[in-house]
Amino acid sequence: MLVRSTTKYARISPKKARHVVREIQGLAVSDALDALTYTPKKSAHLIGKTLKSAIANAENNHELSADELIVKEATVGEGPTLKRFKPRARGSAGAIRKRTCHIFITLTDEFEAPEEKQRSGKPKKRDTIKSLFGGKAKPAAKKEEEAPAEEAPAEEAPAEEAPAEEAPAEEAPAEEAPAEEAPAEEAPAEEASAEATEESAK
Repeated sequence: MLVRSTTKYARISPKKARHVVREIQGLAVSDALDALTYTPKKSAHLIGKTLKSAIANAENNHELSADELIVKEATVGEGPTLKRFKPRARGSAGAIRKRTCHIFITLTDEFEAPEEKQRSGKPKKRDTIKSLFGGKAKPAAKKEEEAPAEEAPAEEAPAEEAPAEEAPAEEAPAEEAPAEEAPAEEAPAEEASAEATEESAK
């Protein structure tokens, strides 16, 4: 069974009260009262009053034993803020915020054993500088190496076209053919010299 108690508009900031509330959460009522009694803070006194009110509600309204009660939930909510001002230099005003909070405590007589976390046999991998920087750099290097390998066939394509460019070189001898015909043009000169020798012999 759940038993609740509330203190509203407590004159303390919620941040200061939450530091104390966290310490009593999940404790038995007797242990929580001892902890609050020996905590030298204003919020401990206000939370102690709320806890004693919750114990009284459980005993009188629900007929529960205080020895069996546990603090199931203890929270602090933010209340309205009172705004005041203080005169400052050169006619200015400094704001003063007087914060308030609401304290909520829930008790229960049902004991809930905390669940044990099952640990796996494998050790956890810890983030190191090598894993953060070195591990990510290697895949990038592999991608850069693979990119030129894929482009290599494209560069070899012009090499296959080279024989087509060499074809005109084979045609060069055809152009030199007229040079071989030159001796044919020199033939009349030899005939003329032969006739001249015959005439001189006559």
